[in-house]
Amino acid sequence: MKSTSALLIVDVQNDFCPGGLLPVPEGDRVVPLLNRYMELFREKKLPIIASRDWHPAITSHFRDFGGIWPVHCVQGSEGARFHRDLALPDDAIVISKGQDPAQDAYSAFQATTESGVSFPELLKELGITRLFVGGLATDYCVKESVLDGLRHGLAVTLLEDAVRGVNLTPGDSARAIENMVVAGAVRMNFSRLQADPPS
Repeated sequence: MKSTSALLIVDVQNDFCPGGLLPVPEGDRVVPLLNRYMELFREKKLPIIASRDWHPAITSHFRDFGGIWPVHCVQGSEGARFHRDLALPDDAIVISKGQDPAQDAYSAFQATTESGVSFPELLKELGITRLFVGGLATDYCVKESVLDGLRHGLAVTLLEDAVRGVNLTPGDSARAIENMVVAGAVRMNFSRLQADPPS
């Protein structure tokens, strides 16, 4: 029987890690845990999907063109690459967002595969009804991806030990987690998931 769970890793890219152009504090700390989550999902032969910001050089998302963010994750740049220690398997599905210069596109649900399949379409094709979500940043792309997942009728589990936030305003990440839980997301950590693995 086809499994209905998948792991979504959100935007664990060089520019969002220490030394990058838009570093999330301790952003690289999610990498070892996400690698452990990936091992668990691979053992169960469950899909692993990795989203990435993939911005054009000129976009309203950037401060220079009216947005609030410095330049980051420009298509093909070193900063847009996944963190070197993130052990994505060869069969991981990469989805890209932020390609439209007129959109911020925080949510993975605005991403597409290399062949142009939208993330919602991909999940439907794979028969996925439950998403486990970790990555960067808690208060932006993780939050919007989780909330969109819930809006699409999916069961969504937040891997709270494998996320980190920007916290432009102190407490943003804590409020984001509260918003996700109120909307219907389930909080999870590795030890609990290991004891009751996905299926």
